[in-house]
Amino acid sequence: MAADPPESPDLPADWSRWRDQVDLSGYDDRWQRMAAAGVNPHGEADLVCSYRPASVLDGGCGTGRVAIELARRGVRVLGVDADPDMITAARAKAPELYWLRADLAGLTLAERFDVVVLAGNVVPYVAPEHRAAAVSACAGLLAGGGRLIAGFTLRPGWPTPAEYADWCAAAGLVAEASYATWDGAPCADGGDYLVAVHRARG
Repeated sequence: MAADPPESPDLPADWSRWRDQVDLSGYDDRWQRMAAAGVNPHGEADLVCSYRPASVLDGGCGTGRVAIELARRGVRVLGVDADPDMITAARAKAPELYWLRADLAGLTLAERFDVVVLAGNVVPYVAPEHRAAAVSACAGLLAGGGRLIAGFTLRPGWPTPAEYADWCAAAGLVAEASYATWDGAPCADGGDYLVAVHRARG
């Protein structure tokens, strides 16, 4: 597995503003509260696993919540994030897994994956000028018939469903499904969240 680059990639402005407001020591408390309240905190892993992947790249993995849950279910997983603090936190939680600090837009690996998942607003947090390249790079890491699954909030200034669909089409992917939530709720006009599934040919 590739080693981290010697220096951290530049982080987009939107991401840096969000990170300035986040205390990583309590970052995972939200998910723990959901579980304690009887709410499933693993909708992303549930959807990914419905495709029965043997291998998954968790792009923009953050502190590793999705990747760790996938590994718990027997999936071989690589977590990738450009934020060094996030990767450090993920490694501390699950040092037995593979974690890589890298920018998705320039990511090249020898391995191909059954699924690349981009959860938690990964796509809009990529700098606008690099979003199409990030989608293309993720598409290039899919095995034949593999799936790119992305979920992100729909809000002014962030990618629209049509823009994201265009980037996927330009990367050679075929639209397969779209939902309003990770648990598969149907999309509706005026919704504020998109989960899109695109498939690689082959």
